[in-house]
Parts: sequence; C-alpha cells; structure tokens
Amino acid sequence: MARAAREKSDTGIYHVMLRGINRQIIFEDDEDYQKYLETLKTYQEKSGYIIYAYCLMNNHIHLLIKEVTDDLGIAFRRIGASYVYWYNWKYGRRGHLFQDRYKSEIVETDRYFLTVLRYIHQNPYKAGMVKNIADYPWSSYREYMGEPKICDVECGLSFFSPNRTKALKLFKEFNLVENQDRCLDYDQGVRLNDTEATDFIKSIASVQSPTEIALFEKGKRNEVIKSCKDKGLSLRQIERLTGISFGVIRTI
Repeated sequence: MARAAREKSDTGIYHVMLRGINRQIIFEDDEDYQKYLETLKTYQEKSGYIIYAYCLMNNHIHLLIKEVTDDLGIAFRRIGASYVYWYNWKYGRRGHLFQDRYKSEIVETDRYFLTVLRYIHQNPYKAGMVKNIADYPWSSYREYMGEPKICDVECGLSFFSPNRTKALKLFKEFNLVENQDRCLDYDQGVRLNDTEATDFIKSIASVQSPTEIALFEKGKRNEVIKSCKDKGLSLRQIERLTGISFGVIRTI
C-alpha cells in the first residue's frame, strides 16, 4: 500500500520526531549526542533548513524545523545515513538505527509554534529525567540561555519582546509553566514496557516502588493514576505494577 503524502505546511515549519527502530537506543553516551548535533549542523548548511528547537532523548528526537531549500525527507535521509554510518562503526554493528520514516505535524500559527517550542524543551522534565529543564544538556533550551549553535533563537525570542533581556525573562517563564500541552509524541501508539513504566511511576510519585501508590491518600493516588493513563500505560499494567484493583483504576 502506498504511503499517504505528508501534509504540507503553509509556513514550511514542522514539528518532527525521529525514533530508533524498535525503540532502539540511538545515543549511548555524550559523544553520540554531540555527534548528532554536529551532523545536524553540517547538513543545515547543505540543505538550508532552519532549526528553532530540538531535544535529543536517548531513543528519540524532537525538532521544530523549517524546510527551506531541500525537502526535509531528503535532508533527514542524509543526516541519518551520516550518523548511522558513524554509529555502526563506533559500536561494531550493522543495519538500520532509525525507524524508516520520520513523523511530522504542521506548525502554522504563532500560538502552536510556541506550544511546540515549550513542549520540546519540557520533554526531559515531563519524562522525569530532570527537575529543571535547564539541567538537561541535550536540548536547545540552553542555546536560548547562552550561545546559539544550531538554532535560530532570535525568531523564538521575538514572540516575547523586542527587548532581548525582557524576551529572555519571558521566554524562561513561559518554558517553566506547568501545562497539559499535547503534541506529536514518541508515546503515541507506543506502550511502555514494565521496566519503563515502573521508572515513570517512581519518578512522578517520588517512591521506591509503584506498590507504594496504593498507600497514598485517595486524591494523590488518583492524580498519579491519571498521569499513568495520560502516559499511555494500560489499565492492566497499572493494576499489575501498583496492586490497585482494576475496578478502581477504571473509574479514575
């Protein structure tokens, strides 16, 4: 069956996600993250795309990007081929590393541009990896706070104020706002395995074991369960990991 054509953005701007094949780890250490950023920079000059935000997670990537010269499909094939060649050489492996086709959604309004910008920067925070988005080293948030490397930070900052100092202050405040933003995501249609789900529950509830959730006060317990549902955990998986009855979980 032929693949459906991608929806074209009138602005040329897209939220793009790439992920490892079969949830394969694509960044094992700091050198790997750095190499991918260098590869993005190299092909940025050749393919002419503009990057407004990025976040490199261990098995997937988020980009807020504008197609300028080359079609993004061509650009990502070049980026992928270069990085995978290096990665396979480094780790003595063969074969594909990325899922064969990137996912994307159009970004055509200023409001959604800012939503995606914040969503990308909050990815590590919402995954429970850091307590502050500024602590994560592999997102563009630090480029906005310091020296830009591959991002057009001025475009993002221009939404907040023509005064750069004020724009930075408002940008920082905006990125720290708690929210329920829903964008293209790695977890859409993908279930966490029990180990990943356990780590997620422990991170959001600050517990040593998911079974401790059953001892929480009802309101707090229900909030944790709602977060688990939002993350994509199945009702049976939540029951299995927490020991809370299926009937209770279903009604929350």
